[in-house]
Amino acid sequence: MRTAGISFILALLISVTGCGQSEDAVKISLLTGSGKTAEYARTGNNEKIRIAIGAMISPRKTFVLYENLFNFIGKELGQPIELIQRNTYTEVNYLLKENKVDAAFICSLPYVEGSKDFGIELLVAPVCFGKPEYFSYIIVHKNSPIDSFEGLRGKTFAFTDTMSNTGALFPIYSLARMDETPMSFFREYIYTYSHDNSIKSVADRIVDGAAVDSLIWEYENRNNPVYTSSTKIICKSEPFGIPPVVVPAGIDPVLKEKLKTVFLGIHEKEEGRKILSMLMIDKFVEIDDSRYDSIRTMYDFTASFKPRKKQ
Repeated sequence: MRTAGISFILALLISVTGCGQSEDAVKISLLTGSGKTAEYARTGNNEKIRIAIGAMISPRKTFVLYENLFNFIGKELGQPIELIQRNTYTEVNYLLKENKVDAAFICSLPYVEGSKDFGIELLVAPVCFGKPEYFSYIIVHKNSPIDSFEGLRGKTFAFTDTMSNTGALFPIYSLARMDETPMSFFREYIYTYSHDNSIKSVADRIVDGAAVDSLIWEYENRNNPVYTSSTKIICKSEPFGIPPVVVPAGIDPVLKEKLKTVFLGIHEKEEGRKILSMLMIDKFVEIDDSRYDSIRTMYDFTASFKPRKKQ
């Protein structure tokens, strides 16, 4: 994989801090000093329910945004919720695979991979702007002359996470349909590991373009447009099944139903509606697995893609 030049990386590290260790984020490590997985002791009815979330936005923001939601869920269940954050979707899927968490908020692509590889199951999905769907936005600086994805040829580009649907799979799939790869199409490209970092990278002109989650761009644009206001959207994908809440294959069926009931009823209470409104979520609903078929199609296409052009 082609990586950015030294000066490019330095600029990124100086300007993009969302994934840095200096963040005062609440992180619960699942690793001992030896690198082996730590074991949890279950303690009965009052044991904590562990819900994981990937740092789609920077860790501090993730905790602040979801803390109230998880506290509400805990009150409804009568059990405390422990928020477990990880910087990548791969790490969250590992926790699900090893049954180290009871539920997780994940991206659509990790759901597709995890359901196929180790049987994670849909629990519920958020409805945002009236539908359980979202998009990939390809963005550039607002003053950039680039007005199409093709216009990014030979430019610098930011993906988010290697397992991100909107931040990686969609743009890579789009390139494959053009008989291109990131290495052949872009001059340089990087992974920022959060969508708000990618937005900031474009706003600060660290990269020429980026692929980001529409939900996060829209949230930032409505609540804190300091960076989104310096970007413009030049390409919008088809709608995809929205990032769901999932549970591991080995979850206790009783706990699964309790969690589902609470999620589905959040919007029915005034406190719950206020919390969801802050997150720009209308409500949670059950969602059919077929909503994610278009992502499977893109994944299968890119997995088997072999460019005819010389790299």
